[in-house]
Amino acid sequence: MRTTTVLLASVLFMAGIGGAAEVQRDLNKANPNPRDVLVQRPNVILILTDDQGYGDLACHGNPVIRTPHLDKLHSEAVRFTNFHVNAFCAPTRAALMTGRMSDRTHVRTTVYGRNHLNRDEVTMAEFFKASGYRTGHFGKWHLGRNTPYRPMDRGFDQWVGHGDGGTGTSSDYWGNDKMNDTYWRNGKWETFSGFCTDIYFDESMRFIEASNDEPFFVYLATNVPHSPWNVPREWREPYEENSELPSATVDFYATLSRFDYNLGRLRSFLAHRALDENTLIVYLTDNGTSGGDRVFNAGMRGRKGSVYEGGHRVPCFMHWPAGGINKATDIDRLTNHFDLLPTLIELCSLESPTRRHLEFDGKSLVPLLKDADASWPDRSLFLHVQNVREIPVKWLNSVVLTEQWRLIQGKELYDIKRDPSQKQNVAHKHPSVVAELRQRYEHHWAELDMAHHPYERPIIGSPHEAETWLAPDAWILDKATPHTWNQSHVRAGADNSGFWPVEIASPGTYQFDVRRWPKELDLPVTAALEAQRTSDIDSQGRPVQPGKGTAIPAVRVELVVGEETYEMKLSDGDAGARFDVPLPAGPTNIRAWLIDAQGNKRGAYYVYARKAQP
Repeated sequence: MRTTTVLLASVLFMAGIGGAAEVQRDLNKANPNPRDVLVQRPNVILILTDDQGYGDLACHGNPVIRTPHLDKLHSEAVRFTNFHVNAFCAPTRAALMTGRMSDRTHVRTTVYGRNHLNRDEVTMAEFFKASGYRTGHFGKWHLGRNTPYRPMDRGFDQWVGHGDGGTGTSSDYWGNDKMNDTYWRNGKWETFSGFCTDIYFDESMRFIEASNDEPFFVYLATNVPHSPWNVPREWREPYEENSELPSATVDFYATLSRFDYNLGRLRSFLAHRALDENTLIVYLTDNGTSGGDRVFNAGMRGRKGSVYEGGHRVPCFMHWPAGGINKATDIDRLTNHFDLLPTLIELCSLESPTRRHLEFDGKSLVPLLKDADASWPDRSLFLHVQNVREIPVKWLNSVVLTEQWRLIQGKELYDIKRDPSQKQNVAHKHPSVVAELRQRYEHHWAELDMAHHPYERPIIGSPHEAETWLAPDAWILDKATPHTWNQSHVRAGADNSGFWPVEIASPGTYQFDVRRWPKELDLPVTAALEAQRTSDIDSQGRPVQPGKGTAIPAVRVELVVGEETYEMKLSDGDAGARFDVPLPAGPTNIRAWLIDAQGNKRGAYYVYARKAQP
């Protein structure tokens, strides 16, 4: 089988990208044995960094950062230089996985239940799996942590990493700080030794090694350079030489250099196993920079969370020697993250999954890969940045993009070809352009009807998950602040509340364990939490050191399931209150309260739910 793969790789290389897909289709028709066909498709590694901007690479002109392996990949790749994503984590990941605008997928924020990928969406992993690929996800998912939203529910054979959010969110394992952390492995917690990025690359390489001659799809979404930063001293040293760099920027760049080091390891691994020729590497980032814009931002305005270019224009490299995608080429056409799934379907001749996928918004980039000057439509793209907002607001933090124009919030107009830094608002000079782009946005807004998107509901009592873990980063909030999506908010006893929309799998009695602290801490509801080092790396390290946790003087706990309310008094030392509740199947909402002696109520942060055993 390995010989067949190498021979076909040579054919594809000689044909170049102009003939790769056609050669594969002809071979597929000629050979009815799916096993023999599949080994001739390329392996695929999709690499996504978290909060790295277009300017956070040396090859893009950054005078400070050191990224030799990214620079080498850049020198051997097709580079999309006008490539856009969402301006925040989860929406980008939803669009990337589905080939559809994130606003369609019900993922429009990073927290509070609006980051769960609509069940009807078909993911990239499902296409690869339907085509005979082994599929693995390593790193940050951020599209749901309970069934049916986990990676293992959405087409991945292997999953190691975070579910919702990233390091230190309220649904992360308590005390994770990127060093010696505890991650999900296929739905169960497992503790690892080492730095997060090293672990995700290690697990990816183990997965590839175990694939033998089977084709593989790896989605490697490391959670750097996103904060918090836990950086060994030696990684910081090259940047500490620059006395003008703030400490946070030193950490930011140090973690990116560690990612770069791991990219070098991965490429050496592939070459050593003769997998480099027929492996397609796609590299991009999930939004604009969160830490490097004051040093270098490639001339762009804005950063992560901005509707200006710096918030959503990111690098995208593609490299596949056997397919002829290995020559340094810049493509400056308006492209985006939801184009990648249609592109991979064409490049890899992927079969459609059994369940029908929803209509793509993306367009295959293969014509541009064949010819950078190929005809390409001047389409309109739409992005919203309304993170943590439950009800979207029309025009708020919006941008309409075309090849030439950027319309910001329906008012500001920039000619991006002549003014890439977006310094001159020319709306008054081009009223007809503003009117046309506003009309396109109006149509887009009416079509999506985002204000009426239903809630995504984790399933309690599913045979695929013994216990459903509800944390406050999935609340539908009662009020906008204070926030409760991070462990620091839980530690501080943030006084907010909300409900969890869920689905009961089948009729029966269900157990609800209501807690102030997560199970892994095993602390009484009324306990404070001492300040602690969360990592045991050596004295030269710089671990995250959170402050003390506030005690909440609760005397009773209240649970509301649907329209029914249940109450229980707390005894000294109780870690939680357990309720046994008979329930019918179907959708319902859950609330939980901690109540003090004066009757003051605040939301209980954690609920663990399961179907009682008969």
